[in-house]
Amino acid sequence: MTKSHSSVGDSRASEQYGNLLLSATPQVDPFKRICDFVLDSVASPHSRRAYLKALEDFFIWYAAEPRGPFTKAIVQAYRNALENRHQSPSTINVRLAAIRKLALEAADNGLLDPAVAASIEKIRGVPMRGVRAGNWLTREQARTLLVSPDPRTMRGKRNRAILAVLIGCGLRRSEMVALTIDHIQQRDARWVMIDVVGKGRRLRTVPLPTWVKVQLDHWTQDAGITVGKVFRAVDKAGKVWGTGLTEKVIWWAVLEYAEPLGHQKLAPHDLRRTCAKLCRAAGGDLEQIKLLLGHASIQTTERYLGTRQNLTNAVNDNMGLDLDD
Repeated sequence: MTKSHSSVGDSRASEQYGNLLLSATPQVDPFKRICDFVLDSVASPHSRRAYLKALEDFFIWYAAEPRGPFTKAIVQAYRNALENRHQSPSTINVRLAAIRKLALEAADNGLLDPAVAASIEKIRGVPMRGVRAGNWLTREQARTLLVSPDPRTMRGKRNRAILAVLIGCGLRRSEMVALTIDHIQQRDARWVMIDVVGKGRRLRTVPLPTWVKVQLDHWTQDAGITVGKVFRAVDKAGKVWGTGLTEKVIWWAVLEYAEPLGHQKLAPHDLRRTCAKLCRAAGGDLEQIKLLLGHASIQTTERYLGTRQNLTNAVNDNMGLDLDD
């Protein structure tokens, strides 16, 4: 399907891509190329996998029975099918995003009427209702997690720095492994991480709290890292090696210290949510938190905050309507 997914069989790909826009052309290769363009439009490996899955599932559904040309009505029918399967709103919206992008790429390559592509682009996603599921740490829990790695070892220094950047700056795993020494610079008399590339290839500048910069300095200075990637591998003997880390190492670095504290399912992204919530609890402006995390919309930031109902000091306890009898 793409250069990085060449294991998809030609016969399977031919059937799926050929049926997608059969009314436009029976040729398969143009559709393969369009799907490459769709996947190339997102920077995150996770988003690429999600788009790949979205397109494959749509093609399978499309080819399952005779259908008309690729139109707004077809995409709406697919959305209804997903809802009938009780897919989550987030899953449906990712599927629709990939299909909208497919329509635009098809129009740009002369395989679809631009007016049809524009109508497909207007199809709305499914509203996200309720509070986003996820884990958040309290300030005390976050502090306990931060001091868990042993700062007397190279591995402990590195992992303290990893946890500090995750909690203090809210970076994604992909942003963590891409972080270089050149990203860390001074702006407006303070340390920041400049040109951090997030989802949708959006660039942002991320302020570095002093305590986070201190942990980074402990790691980079003792590891002798002056150029290239900030985070590197550390072997059992405490020797720093290699030119970077994988996202999986970031995941295990969190889980290693979270599990003994009773957080068996804590993920790096939960520390990103924790960053958002602690910033808000400290009086942070919602718009500034959005900019810090690199969200496209304020609604996404609001879902990260995951407000919980306070049953101890309930909002309706102090209404001033007490009755004497």
